[in-house]
Amino acid sequence: MILSIIGITLGIIAIVLGFWNKKDNNMSANLLEGDTKNIEQAFIALQKEFTEYQVFNERKREDLEKIIEKNKKNSERSIEKVYRDLEPEIRKTITKIQQTEHY
Repeated sequence: MILSIIGITLGIIAIVLGFWNKKDNNMSANLLEGDTKNIEQAFIALQKEFTEYQVFNERKREDLEKIIEKNKKNSERSIEKVYRDLEPEIRKTITKIQQTEHY
């Protein structure tokens, strides 16, 4: 009789532990599923932010290239103007030197 009570008690404990284990596994699975969804959302947000960062930097780079090209053209024009203006001055100076040498 005592053995049957012990057996029934152990059986009930085994059944309760089985249900508790199943419930614990379900909670763990739900927590993992929630964490997985949060990680996926964070990853998608990170991808979106990185894409926006790339687009922003690409536009900024293009703007800087335009500014550099504009400054380069302005510098070339300034240098050409200096060369054009310099030639007559050099001619005048050479002419003056030549005239002073002849006297």
